[in-house]
Amino acid sequence: MLDGGEPRNAPSSSVHGFFTRDGVGPGELLEIGREQLEPYDSVEYRAVGATEVSGLDGSFAVTLEDGDEVTARKLLLATGVVDELPERPGFRKLWGRSVYHCPYCHGWEVRDRPLAVLNSGKGAVEYSLLIRNWSRDLVLLTDGPAELEEADLRKLHALGMPVNEKPVARLEGREGGSEGLSRVTFEDGSFLEREGLFYGPPQRQRSELAESLGCKVVEAGPAWVVEADALTNETTVPGVYVGGDAVGPLQSVVMAATSGASAAAFLNKALCDEDAAAEASSIASRPNQS
Repeated sequence: MLDGGEPRNAPSSSVHGFFTRDGVGPGELLEIGREQLEPYDSVEYRAVGATEVSGLDGSFAVTLEDGDEVTARKLLLATGVVDELPERPGFRKLWGRSVYHCPYCHGWEVRDRPLAVLNSGKGAVEYSLLIRNWSRDLVLLTDGPAELEEADLRKLHALGMPVNEKPVARLEGREGGSEGLSRVTFEDGSFLEREGLFYGPPQRQRSELAESLGCKVVEAGPAWVVEADALTNETTVPGVYVGGDAVGPLQSVVMAATSGASAAAFLNKALCDEDAAAEASSIASRPNQS
């Protein structure tokens, strides 16, 4: 198992929605996982990333950041995605702490507080109505002219949800940003006091390893994901499996773990089937000893 570090959820103060681990910090969760791997002498953990990979099903070669090379019959890619945040003051500092992408990960923690949704186009209304489940003090920010259908605007108006079309200049936090969002400031100098902002940024694959192997990468909403079988999580390249955020738009720690576990199970089954077939063939080819 190769771990290049810098997990996507590192900016977050805690993990939510993971049964028995709610509120645990991302770093602590990883440490628990590493400790629980120690009894398995068949697992080697290496704190190093992969730079290149080549080969075909049954014989892959992986080059590591330290120059070493390892071989494998199968590969499981859990390389994740990168959130492409706006290059405006405050977004990166507050990301994961009071600027969130997932209401199921953080909605409960900011319930009944003054919140905002930043989204100007497709999915803006659906996303806003979802966040409304946790707080009715909610404003939709479109960061410029709203690209919304008239029927959607009427629905938001009927529900008492304001739509603010002013371009966003920056996010400002309490105590210099370390204590969470305080207000959204617009380009005209006006501002809106909020304690949380939900925003689903565009995403790209964090690693080029999947594409270098020939795996198909497709657009799924704001994210580019590795195409894989819905059951086995095997990619379009035989012997290469994918798990975690790299495989789909539904993203949370528990969902990432679920997809990884599913991919690992079917990868293991493929290895077992191959070993059994090879052993049976070897026995059948032996001279008759009778």
